[in-house]
Amino acid sequence: MRMNFRIPIIVLVFPIPGSTAHLSQSAERAFQTYIASVEMRLAGQHSSPDTYVAEMGDTRSLIEGAVHVEPINGGSWRVSGGLMHHWRAAALIRGATPESMLALLRDYGALSRHYAPEVVSSRALRDQGEAAVITMRFKKRHVLTVVMDAEFEIRSGLDGANRGYSVSRSTHIWQVDRPDSADERRLPEGTGDGFLWRLNSYWSFEKIPQGLLIECEAVSLTRDAPAGLGWLIMPIVETLPRASLEFTLRATKKALLENARRRHDVDRAN
Repeated sequence: MRMNFRIPIIVLVFPIPGSTAHLSQSAERAFQTYIASVEMRLAGQHSSPDTYVAEMGDTRSLIEGAVHVEPINGGSWRVSGGLMHHWRAAALIRGATPESMLALLRDYGALSRHYAPEVVSSRALRDQGEAAVITMRFKKRHVLTVVMDAEFEIRSGLDGANRGYSVSRSTHIWQVDRPDSADERRLPEGTGDGFLWRLNSYWSFEKIPQGLLIECEAVSLTRDAPAGLGWLIMPIVETLPRASLEFTLRATKKALLENARRRHDVDRAN
């Protein structure tokens, strides 16, 4: 099973007065156990001739330009020491190809152009085609602006003539204290406000007669709501993963459409 992906990151941002969170071993184990089940299911999906990209509601609305977003296992749920989040989204892009999607996903230095303002900067630390390691800085504003640095291991490629994939696994995520100042520093991993501790993303894409069908699943781990503040925190925690994934799909769709138009203009000129 080959899976990998790169996406602008889901960042959960909310003010938590006087609260410091720590990533626990139990939360880390829960995330890894869940990821194993997700990747096993995706391996079966990608080995099937019929379900490389999961069915997501009315295909006609995708053809008409809609972006579908749906929760998996309810979207957000508590685990020992944290919260897990799992969402899936899909879109259809006319004129795009698996090759153009793979090129976009591997354009590691252009993330800030495609996914601004959430992605501030990015670059490849190692790029060997199918395998890469990238670093990324991103931020999210929701009452409070939070800046995060992250590193991801990525594997991506094509499965035959009409299909492709990308799998991105976070290896390091740091919250940045006093960003863009002389006193800027990364907080130790697993500390800070707990806005984002882990993030894995899984892209699947397939050429069909109507265009290129693209799908992304994002699984993240964050802190739980502090005691007494659940009424304030939970609506934000449960809303932002969905909103961030929808933003990612729409930005990806926009970039693919722009690239398709440029190729069309070049072909006409020649």
